[in-house]
Amino acid sequence: MAAAASTSAPSRFPGGPTMAARGAEAEALFEAHTAAELRAVERRLRAGIEQKREELRQMVGERYRDLIEAADTIAEMRLSAERLLGAVRGLQRGGAARPGPAATAGPPAQQSFYRAAAQLKLLLDVPEKVWGAVEGGRSTILQESKSLLKSQTVSDQAVAEALCAIMLLEDSSPRQALADFLLARKLAIQQLLNQPHHGAGIKAQVCSLMELLTTTLYQAHALFYTLPEGTPPDPALPCGLLFSTLESTTGQHPAGRGGVLEDEVKLSSWFRYLPEPVVEFRPALRTLVHPISQDYLRETLQQWIAMCSDDIRAGVSNLLVYVKSMKGLAGIRDAVWELFTSESVSQNWEAVCRRLLDKPVSFWEDLLQQLFLDRLETLTKEAFDSISSSSKQLLTLALQELEVNPGTSALSKHIQFEHNVALFLWSESSSDLPADAAWVNVANRGQFAKSGLSMKAQALTPCVQSFCSALDSKLKARLDDLLSYLPADPKEATPVLQPRSAFNRYADAGTVEGLLRDRCVACIQHVLGCVHAELQSAQSLLGRQADAPSDARLNTVLFMARLCQSLPELCPHLKQCILGQAGSAETALKETRSGKKLGKGKAQEVTPVQAKWQGVKAELLQQSLLAYQIWSSAVTKGLVQCFTRTLLLDTAGSVLATATNWDEIEIQEETESGNSVTSKIRLPVQPSWYVQCLLFSLCQEMNRVSGHTLPKVTLQELLRTCMAEVLAAYEKLVEEKQEKKAGTFPMTQNRALQLLYDLRYLSIILTAKSEEAKSSRIKHDSRIEKVTDFLEGHIDPFDLDVFTPHLNSNLNRLVQRTSVLFGLLTGTENQYVSRSGALSSQEPHNILPLAASQIRFGLLPLSMSSSRKSKSATRSTESVQVPAPSLPRADDEALRPGSLFRQLVTEEDDAAAPSLFKLGWLSGMTK
Repeated sequence: MAAAASTSAPSRFPGGPTMAARGAEAEALFEAHTAAELRAVERRLRAGIEQKREELRQMVGERYRDLIEAADTIAEMRLSAERLLGAVRGLQRGGAARPGPAATAGPPAQQSFYRAAAQLKLLLDVPEKVWGAVEGGRSTILQESKSLLKSQTVSDQAVAEALCAIMLLEDSSPRQALADFLLARKLAIQQLLNQPHHGAGIKAQVCSLMELLTTTLYQAHALFYTLPEGTPPDPALPCGLLFSTLESTTGQHPAGRGGVLEDEVKLSSWFRYLPEPVVEFRPALRTLVHPISQDYLRETLQQWIAMCSDDIRAGVSNLLVYVKSMKGLAGIRDAVWELFTSESVSQNWEAVCRRLLDKPVSFWEDLLQQLFLDRLETLTKEAFDSISSSSKQLLTLALQELEVNPGTSALSKHIQFEHNVALFLWSESSSDLPADAAWVNVANRGQFAKSGLSMKAQALTPCVQSFCSALDSKLKARLDDLLSYLPADPKEATPVLQPRSAFNRYADAGTVEGLLRDRCVACIQHVLGCVHAELQSAQSLLGRQADAPSDARLNTVLFMARLCQSLPELCPHLKQCILGQAGSAETALKETRSGKKLGKGKAQEVTPVQAKWQGVKAELLQQSLLAYQIWSSAVTKGLVQCFTRTLLLDTAGSVLATATNWDEIEIQEETESGNSVTSKIRLPVQPSWYVQCLLFSLCQEMNRVSGHTLPKVTLQELLRTCMAEVLAAYEKLVEEKQEKKAGTFPMTQNRALQLLYDLRYLSIILTAKSEEAKSSRIKHDSRIEKVTDFLEGHIDPFDLDVFTPHLNSNLNRLVQRTSVLFGLLTGTENQYVSRSGALSSQEPHNILPLAASQIRFGLLPLSMSSSRKSKSATRSTESVQVPAPSLPRADDEALRPGSLFRQLVTEEDDAAAPSLFKLGWLSGMTK
């Protein structure tokens, strides 16, 4: 029982356990917190209690209000039901009095009830159907009105009426009407941008966009702009059309004018029976119509233009992706320009922009110009990337064909010409002279017309011509495409005054030419990069070869040298791409006269564009000189190696095998007693065979690569390197002889004489005569003196005094006799000397002194006339130098080997060096 009592006790106090738990929580709070913290807890609890009480009061109040409304509704429903029942009873009573159809079955009272119910049903349904039809008409009117707002071809009056209908049906304000108008036009812009596009349709889309923008501003002015107070109206610029249309639709008219139904029903006979409220009915707005302030109109239009600008830039940018040529871009730009210069757009554009936006507006400059420039840059980049890629492939293919060994397979004629340019120079073809060479003067011939003979004179081989022609044709296509975007006359880039709505369509001509210039330079630099990589590879391979260099590898090096050298001339459109329209003709005129004006007057100023062109030519020349340097180093290395091996052979047989015939000379000597004694001496008159082989092989190699077209720097470098290698061989010989090894062939006086004769002859032939080579000549002279002193040390001093004058005479005669044979090495300055002795004629002549005896043939005219001063022969250690011509430095180019060939293609006569081919008809034929 006790247990039962204990278990049943809590049931009598339902809150007992909860109160115990809360008591425990309270004790824990007192134990864990201070008095201040407990007060804060108390405040939070009381605030929560008050909040819950307030929420409870609000909930009860709301529910009570709903209950009252529900009760009122129920009461109204009860009253309506009672009235409906009364009406039905009245209908039943009226229906019972009317006789029903004879054929109707059933009690008369039931039939009357059904008829009354059907009429009631009809009366109840008619209002719903009427209002449904009214609502349908309202939505249709709104839809058609908003659709009309999107059209750019409707008149201002039609737009005003559509906006009035929307305002009356939706009971909106003029500001809301402005928002509806601009929103509709924004949707129209998006629809235009999302239309399917193909080719020519893009021009129409862009023009429609610009027309829609301009029309929107014109109509915004006509509809929403109101003149400030006191400003007289301008008949050419109507405004406030929306407000005048609203006034005519909703305003009060004098008596007899009628309402909105007058025009529709005034011709009907029953119109006069209509009540006056119906006849004079006019719609009215619930809100007052206030004109839109100019500040609000300006801000709203600026925001709308900013929003539409983002969509237009993105949409037009996507459209221009489908334009694949600059000619297509030019067509779109010109169409937009014609739209903006039309009378309908440009007539009041400035005034409208000033009224609406307080500033002039140019949609081309703000929206389209940069998009067109971006597309132009993309097209130019893609085009020149394609040119760079194709040029690299063409270069690789050409180098692969040239690396074919002549013995492995049959070579085409063009490849044979690359292996031996001399074959190309002396071959004949029908294209050597133009077909009209006999009757068309050079001045009247096309700028890019080149005859086959001029190509041969410059050693421009068919492979080089083919590469340059392919590159030039691609550049011409790009240039022609770009010229369609530029003015035909550069003066059109700064036109006369145009309407403010229009724009200068050629204002970005300089930017477009700059894009073309930069991409063209980058393309050429890419090609030069490929050439440089190939040259580095060839130089590395040739440097690792211990023996004679490979002809196949050298052929590729020479091809790249000629290619870089000829690109500026054979690719005339490269120059046009860099200089542009205005600079190309002017620069060409200056360059043709630069030879005569050299050193005269002030230096001409170089524009940045011309400086860029000069930089491109300098880079091409640098790569050409690098290629020629690789070739000259390889050729010199191979030939001098053979020379060195023969020179250092130290056997009697080798000395005899390389010896040449000596000359026997009678001399008169005086004895101590004063008597004259005749004796004979023998001296060398020819260099050793290996010396002649070295020089002849050098000339052969230079002739194979058309030595007359080699740059002067390359020729000087070739001579300097060859002379340095030869001196190194002689120094090695001296070193071996100074060691005096056992069993070596002794250095006899005769051999020393021959070696001395060879060395002095080589120093004359292989020493460059230009001012730039002075430092290298000084170094060579010091080394030559050391070798000369060693060789003269093996010659009897008394004999040396006797031999020296005759040795110098033989050496001078030898140089004169071989000056033409080795002319590619010596240059024209060593080929001619003044003829001694009195001549019957007063006219100075230059001749070739071939022998000391009387010349059998007449005097040979040369391509130059200048007096030469011969130097007297000096003794021993000083090298015998052929007299150099006293010509100014500017004429050095005319004295280089092959100057006659260059005169075939020179357009202007050089007064300092008259050409051998100076006949008018021959000069014209060779152009």
